[in-house]
Amino acid sequence: MHPKSPHNQAPELANLDTNPAIKLGLAIRHQRKQQNKTLTQLADQIGTDAGNLSRIERGNQTISPATLNKICLALGCSPAQLYAQQEGENFAHPANFAQNAKLASHSAPQFVSWFRSVAPYIHAFGGRTFVIAFGGEVVTDGQFTALSHDLNLLASLEVRLILVHGARPQIESKLKQANLKTKLVDGLRVTDDAAMEIVKEANGAIRVDIESQLSMGLVDSPMAGSDIRVASGNFVTAKPVGVYQGVDLQHTGEVRKIDSVGIQKRLDDGEVVLLSPLGYSPTGEIFNLAVEDVAVSTAIALDADKLIFLMDKEGVHNIRGELLREMTTQKAKNLLQHVHQYQHDEQLAAQDAAPYISEDELYYLPAAIRACENGVARTHLICRHTDGAILQELFTLEGIGTMVTETPLELMRQANIDDVGSLLKLIEPLEAEGILVRRGRERLEMEINQFYVMEHDGRVIGCAALYPFASEKMVEFACLAIHPSYRGGGRGDRLFHFCEDQAKHMGFNTMFCLTTRTEHWFLERGFKQRDVESLPAEKQKLYNLQRRSKVFVKAL
Repeated sequence: MHPKSPHNQAPELANLDTNPAIKLGLAIRHQRKQQNKTLTQLADQIGTDAGNLSRIERGNQTISPATLNKICLALGCSPAQLYAQQEGENFAHPANFAQNAKLASHSAPQFVSWFRSVAPYIHAFGGRTFVIAFGGEVVTDGQFTALSHDLNLLASLEVRLILVHGARPQIESKLKQANLKTKLVDGLRVTDDAAMEIVKEANGAIRVDIESQLSMGLVDSPMAGSDIRVASGNFVTAKPVGVYQGVDLQHTGEVRKIDSVGIQKRLDDGEVVLLSPLGYSPTGEIFNLAVEDVAVSTAIALDADKLIFLMDKEGVHNIRGELLREMTTQKAKNLLQHVHQYQHDEQLAAQDAAPYISEDELYYLPAAIRACENGVARTHLICRHTDGAILQELFTLEGIGTMVTETPLELMRQANIDDVGSLLKLIEPLEAEGILVRRGRERLEMEINQFYVMEHDGRVIGCAALYPFASEKMVEFACLAIHPSYRGGGRGDRLFHFCEDQAKHMGFNTMFCLTTRTEHWFLERGFKQRDVESLPAEKQKLYNLQRRSKVFVKAL
């Protein structure tokens, strides 16, 4: 076998781009070797066996946050440094240069196609305001390095960014170190004087970590050439929660006001605004706040275009465990109501009737509802564990998590002249297959008032036409087309029934259609096959004997 054959390549190099565990393991091994430590020596320092450590370095074993912290302590570095180091090695390693070049050459057409496809999103997002909220786990687990690369990309596209971080794991860790115990009441921490000092310390440390990573500009890394300026300050005015369920929560508070003018000034200056879950009162007190309260209040105050929550789950699931890509606030309320009923029904609770609804979803979904009902256009719930989750959610058609909106994203309406280009893209492939009769741009422009379209988030994804024959009180249903990416979800049915209702409203008694390929579809919707003589006289004259379309008729 040739020494440079791909089959002879080390597994960690072959999979480096696709396996984060391997990349982190390589960074740990590199740091260990720089300090001339053996596997056994490092394993003894962190209290594990050399076999486990070897599997971690090869990427064959997942590393827990606790073990990662022990390794970093033994090697005198931070998780962020390891992640930054492995990113640098990924780009700089000669073997990876060759491999990446080879992959790039093979996937160049796909890359060009994808890059062109995101152009509408780039145009749409420039100058928009996004609020991105994440728990302290993102920093603790070393995930903020990758997130910072995505934030840098958004900033380079002139997206106005407001980051809201949590600090719960850091607070709990410091409380444990100080042998302090606090009480939680319905998820809210009772923050006494001692705990408040811990809260301030934890938030200060995490804010510095975030600012330092956003300041990186390593050569041959996604942060090369970045110039992110981070602004923090007393933008959040808070008030005490007070007594809740009979317990005085002391320094635990809730948002009273957001200094939207101050934040807007920072955004206008091109800065990224970073908010901690802390609030200040006019009397000089400091309050411990919930990250979702700060994020939602900020998004509402700034009339943000998007609010994005990074959570443990990939999104919101229904009772059957299916991931919901989109949902309205009403649908979200219904889901929460069903879960509440399950939780309070002893028999259903014993059967674990709602196993697919996690605490994370129940925690963030009410926040998403509140945001959308108060003017935030879109709220996204996505998984923090997925590399590039924000980019996949924002720059792909399907997204990767759950998007919550106040009103449905799909609507049906009469077409106008601006829709001609979209209609041509929909029907031309079907015309080429002989399913639809050919129509040119000129004919479409002349008949545009006969067309109805289905939109999804502003994009035309379906069309149909109604051609009236007033003297016979008959109407032709024609040119039904649904974009391939949206087929199989009942959209053709919904568009047909919408057109059927329009025909009834206009006073027609009978609907007919001509088809060569989809006769069963129409039979299933109440049409009956008839002969050509059942058509209006004018339509009979236009009947194409060569095409020999079958005639179907339905009484309205």
